[in-house]
Amino acid sequence: MKREAFLTWLASQDRPVVADGAMGTLLNQRGVKFEECFDLLNLQKPNLVMDIHREYLDAGAQIILTNTFGANRFKLMQHGLEDQVRVLNQMAVEVARQAVAASPNGALVAGDVGPLGVRLAPFGRVQPEQARAAFREQIEALVAKGVDLLVIETMADLYEVREAVLAAREVDPDLPVVASVTFTRDDRTLLGDDPVRVARSIFEMGADLIGINCSGGPNQLLRILKQMRAAVPEGRYWVKPNAGWPERMGDRIMYPAAPDYFGDYAVAFWKAGALVVGGCCGTTPEHIAAMHRKLQDTDLAQYENGLSITLVEREEGIAGTQQPTALAQRLAEGRFVIAAEVDPPRGLSTQKLLAGVHLLKEAGVDVINVADSPMARMRMSPWAVCRLIQEEVGVETVLHFPTRGRNLLRVQGDLLAAHALGVRNVFVVMGDPTAIGDYPNAMDNYDLVPSGLIKLIKQGFNTGVDHAGMDIGQPTSFFVGCALNLNSPDPENEIKNLRRKLRAGADFVMTQPVFDPVTARAFLDRVHEALGGLNVPVLVGILPLVSERHAAFLHHEVPGITIPPAVRQRIAAGGEKAARVGIEIAIELALAAKSFAQGIYLMPAFSRYDYAAEIIENVRKGG
Repeated sequence: MKREAFLTWLASQDRPVVADGAMGTLLNQRGVKFEECFDLLNLQKPNLVMDIHREYLDAGAQIILTNTFGANRFKLMQHGLEDQVRVLNQMAVEVARQAVAASPNGALVAGDVGPLGVRLAPFGRVQPEQARAAFREQIEALVAKGVDLLVIETMADLYEVREAVLAAREVDPDLPVVASVTFTRDDRTLLGDDPVRVARSIFEMGADLIGINCSGGPNQLLRILKQMRAAVPEGRYWVKPNAGWPERMGDRIMYPAAPDYFGDYAVAFWKAGALVVGGCCGTTPEHIAAMHRKLQDTDLAQYENGLSITLVEREEGIAGTQQPTALAQRLAEGRFVIAAEVDPPRGLSTQKLLAGVHLLKEAGVDVINVADSPMARMRMSPWAVCRLIQEEVGVETVLHFPTRGRNLLRVQGDLLAAHALGVRNVFVVMGDPTAIGDYPNAMDNYDLVPSGLIKLIKQGFNTGVDHAGMDIGQPTSFFVGCALNLNSPDPENEIKNLRRKLRAGADFVMTQPVFDPVTARAFLDRVHEALGGLNVPVLVGILPLVSERHAAFLHHEVPGITIPPAVRQRIAAGGEKAARVGIEIAIELALAAKSFAQGIYLMPAFSRYDYAAEIIENVRKGG
């Protein structure tokens, strides 16, 4: 069906169109386990799927969705079926069409497009173009079999919604598209977007209907619908709630909302402006029949449902009101900053570490970087070390904050803990994989990539809300750094990642160790050209070499580090005095960095704080 015809049909109805209810709930009730591939049933048990379609049609559904919620490449890959995308989607359309053909009532067939089941950048590793390609593959199969419209549903990420809508428009610009989002109990998406932002975003994307589905029960979706309509009154709305919040009882998932209750809410949705109503998880043909009956039997002008919500106006968070960190102030003043890295102790003793930091302070260091489990080896938590250094030595710190090994809850809890301890400079990195460390079986998962974490901090915590959009009491005032490899074997990808980090709000950049200032400067010039300027300060990494073997190890075995032959030869020629040569090289590199960077980031190997102190003193003196 063409968009214009579909929208004209919707507008001609004197009451909302009724869509179907849950497919998965009924399949599970009929013996299909949740861990099985429901989409494969289109081939293996088409009559089972067709029977469910018929029951919804008999209940009064005017739109039925194909059994293709998980029929995309990424989800099918979990079952080893990624090569079956086309056949499973097309068979699903055939099954739905046969059900409609056998029904005396007739109905439209909507191609059901669910989420990919993977995180998109900047919150995951799947790039937008990869997501769009996966959506396009599924949608092409559905459209080839003649679906009347597409329903992109149960989405939690507006980036993913956008790629799905764009894919749909690329396949068939004139096919009606519904884009439907799911919400958590606090009326936010899993990525923290509220109903107002969701409605405006979907409307701007060009979807024909703005949808809400799954989430909680009818009461929550009515509340959300009213907020959406208040924000985008010209929008058209599609609503399919769950049958309440699910509860596990033994081996079964139970939903509390009864069919008659759904019938009452169908009219409430109508009164609130919904053009299409139906059901999601936990709903059955009985729920749809109750909605259909109530809509047919009700005179809307005489209907009062007694349901109302209060829209609570919430001020947008403002940036942290605390004074800028000393590091932020120094960089803002244009001063050449010297940072030095220390590793947390492996046990309880911190005396040697603090003695080393005292030495670095006397030499003139500006800030101390505290690594987090470098090389994935177990050490004391770095924010505790940061607190000790700031309290006992009086030097500001930068907390290294890797995303690897932290889920979303721990990320946010650790950030709040660091800020509460007075640690406000953070350096966001991916972190070393646990496979290279002392505990290779430790958790290595992560919910955010660095650019996503930077966004969470700068656009979330620093405005007073967490990842879910909940108020955290007061804004934080983190000053956030990101990483850059000036020796990347893939410069275009490195610059693309840097662009994401800067868009997310990164305040400064610290680089991998540099051993060739000419190459480093050339790379930064390329960054300036590609980004149209680099408006944040850069601290160049300096790692003093201590021996020929040390140089060989770094060059051959550590990703991101390239040591030119001339430097390795110079270290080798140093023999027993190689460490002294390494200090000289580090001083030369640091002085050269003054012409193209706003600071250096010293990484003394083997806790040789004395080497770092000598380098700092010489740089401060100008050589």
